[in-house]
Amino acid sequence: MNVTLDLRSYSDEALEHQHDYHQLVLPVMGGMEMSVSGSHQLLQGSYAAVVPAGAQHGCFADTDNRFVVADIPSDLAPALARLPKFIELDPALTHYVSFLHQQIIDCEGGSKASQTSQRQMLLLLIQLLQEGYGESDALDKRILRAKQYLDDHYAKPVTLVELAAFANISSRQLSELFRRQLSMTPQQYLIEKRMQQAWQLLEQGPLSVQQVADQVGYATVAAFSDRFRKHFGRSPSELKRVSRR
Repeated sequence: MNVTLDLRSYSDEALEHQHDYHQLVLPVMGGMEMSVSGSHQLLQGSYAAVVPAGAQHGCFADTDNRFVVADIPSDLAPALARLPKFIELDPALTHYVSFLHQQIIDCEGGSKASQTSQRQMLLLLIQLLQEGYGESDALDKRILRAKQYLDDHYAKPVTLVELAAFANISSRQLSELFRRQLSMTPQQYLIEKRMQQAWQLLEQGPLSVQQVADQVGYATVAAFSDRFRKHFGRSPSELKRVSRR
């Protein structure tokens, strides 16, 4: 299956089922009762649900509601299965959900966001969730060391050889472990980190696109804007306009 990202509302007809893909249920209006693998929570405000592939889950709503819902192939994001079933989103994630909500609204009535753009938006969301709520101890210590190095040096050019030497592992092993544990290569992780920081800086408002490009490691605005558009389906300038609204 492909990734999907859309808006859904739920009725007062109780539902209970399971599916072979992960699902994120993120509230933007109203709320509903939800159960996942025997645990229960009112999804409302900042409370969201992570439904692992194969988990029995159900929901019931007796008020108007709207949710950003992401359906994600299990092999694209195995880390989601290790997250808590219910999460209280922090302010950064709450803002990102608002951005996703606006992104979907902007696409309604026109051309849908490409699968590539949806995938990149969801990878960033998954990364934010993993950083905030994941169990880092489950990762290989060498991967943790390499990941921390990229987190600290994302604004600089980092080669695979340099990163492998810092983690005390061969380049081949580093790439294999990254794919296995983080579902991406070290270079993809570096790009995702840069895009995460760029989105947060643009959403905060005061910096220009040129200043943001400088801070996340791009030599030119053109190169930064091209990468940003490939990730999110819109330019950095467009995101700044959405954030101001």
